[in-house]
Amino acid sequence: MENQTDSKGIIIQYGLFYGAGLILFSLITYAMGKHLDGGYDSILITAAVIITCIVLGIKKFKKENNDFLYFGQAIKIGVGIAILGTLLSIVYNQVFINFIEPDFMEQVYLKAEQTLLDAGFSDEQIESNIAMQKKMSNPLISSAMGILFFAFIGFVISAITGAIMQRREEDTF
Repeated sequence: MENQTDSKGIIIQYGLFYGAGLILFSLITYAMGKHLDGGYDSILITAAVIITCIVLGIKKFKKENNDFLYFGQAIKIGVGIAILGTLLSIVYNQVFINFIEPDFMEQVYLKAEQTLLDAGFSDEQIESNIAMQKKMSNPLISSAMGILFFAFIGFVISAITGAIMQRREEDTF
């Protein structure tokens, strides 16, 4: 494997695709006025974007690497793509919260409060829940949790993809 493909370019390319996909989806939901809704459709679209970018990135690496792929290479590429795309999304979200929609977090808290009220929570339970949400929405805490979460998701996706697609030179003899 002297002429091994450099994975950095692939990680950057597909990490940018992943981040751009998340940002585009956020912009679309904002333009539609659904940026406070969340829900299963949001989770499914995010999952589809990350899975697609990681699988295509690993597939491209394997193709450019003479059809060889080690499991560790797949992990490195998948986690790299997930972290880079998540970092781009975090930067966009900070721009969104601080400049585009400065009262976004207040809107989130009001919506959460109404949801809890509709569910029959007491005033004390609602206050403690909102206080916890405010602590967890600190940019440093939420960014760190987002990076860790999506790095883990990237690890799982790339581990599955790597296990399926791996082909080592030793396997060809």
